[in-house]
Amino acid sequence: MATIKVNGVDRQFDGDPDTPLLWFVRDQLDLTGTKYGCGTGLCGACTVHLDDVAVRGCLATVADADGKTVTTIEGLSETGDHPVQVAWRDQNVPQCGFCQAGQIMQAASLLSANPNPSEQEILDEMQGNICRCGCYQRIVTAVRQASTGA
Repeated sequence: MATIKVNGVDRQFDGDPDTPLLWFVRDQLDLTGTKYGCGTGLCGACTVHLDDVAVRGCLATVADADGKTVTTIEGLSETGDHPVQVAWRDQNVPQCGFCQAGQIMQAASLLSANPNPSEQEILDEMQGNICRCGCYQRIVTAVRQASTGA
């Protein structure tokens, strides 16, 4: 049986340890902010934090998360006031919104590791998250705002 701390709460999973973390989060815990996109780790819609590092939930397994801490978009901030979430709203980033939870989680991980990234570092870190609406300029602006507070 796997024990995973998800958004601050210890959770148990007694199924197949090779189950993708995405399915555990969405189907077992009903935390549906994390989206299924491509299923191959290429789009980033399923991005969550595993011990504070952005990972693709469709590729990470329950076994990978056993004994670790997972944060989903629902757990990033109870009140929605994480600096990245505030910047996303200020910059009106989302268009359709499907990829935004993954984008926000990727950006939050970047800023946790590098609080003041250059524009190139933002582009490099965010390139694995696909936005089918093409909101990339607003995403970069929002990440910059979240890093500087301006």
